Amino acid sequence: MRIGELAAAVGVTTRTVRHYHHQGLLPEPERLGNGYRDYTLRHAVVLARIRRLTELGLGLAEVRDVLADDTKKELREILAELDEDLARQEAALRERRQRLRDLLDAAELPAEGPVSPELAALFSAMAPLSDSPMAAKDREVLALIETAANPAERERLLGAVSSALGSPEAVGAANEAYALLDDLADATPDDPRVAEAARTLAALIPPGLLPSTDIDEDHSFLRAFYADFAPAQAEAIRRALRILMGDT
Repeated sequence: MRIGELAAAVGVTTRTVRHYHHQGLLPEPERLGNGYRDYTLRHAVVLARIRRLTELGLGLAEVRDVLADDTKKELREILAELDEDLARQEAALRERRQRLRDLLDAAELPAEGPVSPELAALFSAMAPLSDSPMAAKDREVLALIETAANPAERERLLGAVSSALGSPEAVGAANEAYALLDDLADATPDDPRVAEAARTLAALIPPGLLPSTDIDEDHSFLRAFYADFAPAQAEAIRRALRILMGDT
């Protein structure tokens, strides 16, 4: 058989056959006098088995183990490992679908979504602040924290923010701080309003948001964080953190 005939007989492409040759899964056939490969029934049998194994989800390295004469793993063991891996994938898929259903069932999706139901509830509590550009930045940072932080750190930080906004009075105080910071959008860092905004913000930030060690203002992430704000806003935030760390 020619390569095209072999591929058609087994239901694969000629490119697949050549790839299996390259991977050492399918032995190269002898060549005829005219240089064409001469495939036998044995090649078709092996190629068909490779197709069956890959359709089960085995990777080519695992297929090679199955086909090797000196394999250290029995086919049953390899299939059992594959079954366990598929079970993990199914569990992950169910979890993802549940998250999607939770998002679709929500009355309103936040602009920063998708986020967890817990963070969506926190954003809902911040709704009276939704028109504030600084509040919008805060929501973006909270979404970033939820994505990047490890589970324990994420729970600690989001819990601290939730506690800080747990009453109408707290929301009103946050609204005042955001308004002060919004007003600094076109100001310079030496604007006298920076000090007031820093004090107001310091009174609002929950202690649970602060790190247990000194803040390294030269840290690349913190530099990027400050750079995302107008100069006067960044200075107010910087001063607020210094107040909270006792570095006045």
